[in-house]
Amino acid sequence: MATMHFRGSLGLGLVLVCGGLAVAGPGIARADDATIDLSRAVVVEPATATAAEKRAVRLLVDDVARRSGVTWPVVQTWPDDAPAVVAVGAYAAVADLAGPRGGAFANLPRSIGAEGYRIHTEAGQGKTAVLVAGVDPRGVLFGAGRLLRELRASKGRIALPASFQIATSPKYPLRGHQLGYRPKTNSYDAWDLPRWERYIRDLAIFGANAVELLPPRTDDDAYSPHFPLPPMEMMVGMSKLLDDYGLDVWVWYPAMDPDYSKPEAVEAELKQWDEVLSKLPRVDAVFVPGGDPGHTPPKVLMPFLERVAGVLHRSHPKAALWVSPQGFNQEWTDEFVAILKQEPAWLAGVVHGPQVRLSMSDLRKAVPARYPIRAYPDITHNQQCQFPAPDWDLALSNCEGRESINPRPTQQAAIFKYYQPGTIGSLTYSEGCNDDVNKCVWSALGWDPDADVAEILRQYARAYIDDAQADRFAEGLLGLERNWRGPIATNPSIDKTLNLFRDLENEAGPATRANWRFQQAVYRAYYDAYVRDRRAVEQDQEKQAYDVLRKYSSLGAGAAVEQADAILAKAAAEPFAGPLKARLRALAEDLFLSIGMQLSVPLYDAIGVDRGANLDTIDVPLNDRLWLRARLAELKRNPNEAERAEGVRAIVERTDPGPGGFYDDLGDLARQPHLVRPVDYADDPDFRRSPVVGFGTRAGWPVAWSQNAQIVYDAPVQVHYDGLDPKAAYRVKVVYAGDSFRNKLRLDADGEVVHDWLQKPVNPAPLEFAVPAKATADGSLTLSWRQEPGKGANGRGNQIAEVWLLRDGSR
Repeated sequence: MATMHFRGSLGLGLVLVCGGLAVAGPGIARADDATIDLSRAVVVEPATATAAEKRAVRLLVDDVARRSGVTWPVVQTWPDDAPAVVAVGAYAAVADLAGPRGGAFANLPRSIGAEGYRIHTEAGQGKTAVLVAGVDPRGVLFGAGRLLRELRASKGRIALPASFQIATSPKYPLRGHQLGYRPKTNSYDAWDLPRWERYIRDLAIFGANAVELLPPRTDDDAYSPHFPLPPMEMMVGMSKLLDDYGLDVWVWYPAMDPDYSKPEAVEAELKQWDEVLSKLPRVDAVFVPGGDPGHTPPKVLMPFLERVAGVLHRSHPKAALWVSPQGFNQEWTDEFVAILKQEPAWLAGVVHGPQVRLSMSDLRKAVPARYPIRAYPDITHNQQCQFPAPDWDLALSNCEGRESINPRPTQQAAIFKYYQPGTIGSLTYSEGCNDDVNKCVWSALGWDPDADVAEILRQYARAYIDDAQADRFAEGLLGLERNWRGPIATNPSIDKTLNLFRDLENEAGPATRANWRFQQAVYRAYYDAYVRDRRAVEQDQEKQAYDVLRKYSSLGAGAAVEQADAILAKAAAEPFAGPLKARLRALAEDLFLSIGMQLSVPLYDAIGVDRGANLDTIDVPLNDRLWLRARLAELKRNPNEAERAEGVRAIVERTDPGPGGFYDDLGDLARQPHLVRPVDYADDPDFRRSPVVGFGTRAGWPVAWSQNAQIVYDAPVQVHYDGLDPKAAYRVKVVYAGDSFRNKLRLDADGEVVHDWLQKPVNPAPLEFAVPAKATADGSLTLSWRQEPGKGANGRGNQIAEVWLLRDGSR
C-alpha cells in the first residue's frame, strides 16, 4: 500500500487512505469495513459555484444515477432533514455550508496543493455528511471523480466505506491524453460531441487535466465515412467542451510541408495554422513534433516555429509552444540541442516521445534547465513502437496486430516509473480507445506514483463497469496482460482469463453487456484463446507434413512431397473455426454498434487492417504452411528424384547446426538460449540496452524470419557461447530480417570483425561468414551485431532472426 502525496502539512489525526484502504492514522478503513448508506443523500452545491464546479456536481450526480438508478437531488442550502448530505464545491464554500455539521472538517489544515481536494466524512446519530472540497475548480472536479471511484453502487443503493477520508494533490502537474478525431483511430472518428463529453468526463474521474487535439490536416486521410461532423467543426466543439470543464487544451500540430526554407511555403503554412488555431475557443499549448510526421532540420524548423509562436499568440496570447526532436538522427539531435542552449524565448518546453534518440534522462541533461520536459509515451501500440509488449508470441503479433485492445497495467506502471522522472508529467500518445485501461493507469499514477495498480483497476471497474464485478473484472484485466507474456502454447493464463470473463458474461445484466469497456475485455479474452487454439491445430498439421517428409528415403522423395503437400492443402482448404470464432464476430458487431469500433475493413470500414482491424487477421497462417508449400511446389516441378531427395533433406534439416554446432531462433523465446539480455524490463522498457522480440512478416517467409531479436539505436544485439573447441574452426550463418531494411549492420566476434558494414538484404536469406580463430581460442565466443551509429527515425534495423554457429566441416 502506498501513501498519497501531499504538499504542505496536514496535521495530526487525519486519516490517509488509498483506495479505501488505510495507510496511516486512526479510524483505519479496511476492505471489510462497514459502509455508510448514501442512497437517500441530497447534494449541496454552493450558491457561489462556478460553471466548471457545477459541471463537476453534474458529473457526480449523473454517474451515480447511471450506476445505481438513484437520483440525488441538488440544492444550494443544507437540508437538515436529509439522512445524508454530500456537499461538493470550493473548499471555503463547503466549509461555510457545513459549519458545525462538518465536525472535524473545520479544524483540518487547508494546505493542499493545486488541483487537490479533501474528502471528509462525518457520520453519527442517523446523519451523514460527506464533504468534497476542492482547493480550486479542478480540485472540485477531481474530488468528485475520486468519490465516484470509491462509491459502492448497486441497483437502488449507493454506499461509501465508513472511514474513507482523504486529502491529496497531484505529484505531476500534467496528466493528459491525445484524442485524435481522424480515421486512423479505429473508433474515435465515429464519435459525436456527446460521446466525446462522456469520455472526457471519464478521463477526468481518474485525474486527467489535459487533452491533446489534432488539426484537420495530419498524416492521415482527410475523410472518414464515420465522421458525424467535419474535422474542423469537431475540433472546435471539443475545445469548447474542455474549456467548459476547465481542462487544458493542447494541439498536436505537425509541420508537414516538405521545405520550410521557401518563404512562400512558410507564408502559406502560417496562414493555414492561423485559420485553425484562431477558430478554437481554447488553446493552452501547441506541440510540434520534429518528425513522424515531418522531417525538417532543426536549423530550418526552429525559425519557422518562432513564426508559428507569433501566429499562435495572436489568437491565444498565453498559449505555449513546445517541440520534440522526434525522428532526428545524431547530427540533427546535436543541432537541436545547440539551438536550445541559445535559450530562445518563444519556446516553452520540450517533448520526449517515440523516435527520440536520447533517453528521457539524457534529454533532461542536455536541455537547459529553463525548459520543462513533457513525456509523450506511446501507450497504444503493441509492436514497432516506443514501448513494445515484451516477450510477445508471434501468433499474437500476426493476428492481434499493432493496435489491438491492450490493457498492460503493470507494464505501464513500470514504464511510468522509468519514464516520468525529470518531467512535468505526461500527455500520452494514443490512436484510439483500445488503450483505455492504460490511459487510466497513467492518469492515476500521474496523481500518485505510489498508487497500487490493482486498486486502480478495481476503481476502474467500479467507476465504469459494475461494482459487484469490480474485483474479478480487475483480475481479468491483469489476466489479459498475463496472456501476452511468453509462448501462448504453455500460458495457463489464457484459459483462466477466458473462464473468468465467461462467468462475468453469464452474470452480467443488459447494461453491463452493452458496456463497451466490458465488451473490449471479453473480446480480448476470446481472441487470445482462439489464437492459441488455432495455433495448436496448425502446428499439429505442420508436424504431420514434416513427419511424412522425414520418411522420404523409404517413401521416395516424390511421394513424400505429394503426401506432405496434400496435408497442407487440406489444412488451407478447411481453415480452423472453433467454437470461439462466432462469439468473436458477435462481439465485434457489438463494439461497432456501441462505440463505432472498426475491427474489420470490409465489415466496418476500418481505414486499414493494421489499424486495429484484427477481425480481418484472425485466420492468418500460424505455421510455415506458405513457405513450405512454395518449396514443395518447386520440388514437384523437378523430375530428378535425387535432386528432389536433396531438396527434401534440406527442408527437414534446415535448422540443424550439425555436430558441435548451435542454432538459435532469436525471436522464439523457447529457442534463444544464447541470446544475451543484460538489463531487466523495468530498467529498459524501451529496449535501448537489451533486446526484445521484434516482428516483421511477409507472406511466404518461414516463421523464424517473421520474428527476431531487435534493439534500437546503437546498442548491440549479442549471443554468447561457452564450451567451444579452441582448436576447431567455426562459421556463423545468420538471417537478417525484420521490418526495416534501410540500415547497414556490422558483426564482430569478441572485437574481431566478422563482416564490416553490410546492407541488410531486402529479401532475407542465410549468409555465412568465417569466425576469426582468435575469437574462439579460449573456448567461448560473443557475437555482437550493431547498426550504423547515429541513425534517426524509429531506430530499428538491428534485427537478427536466426543464427547458426557451425563447427568447421558441419553442414
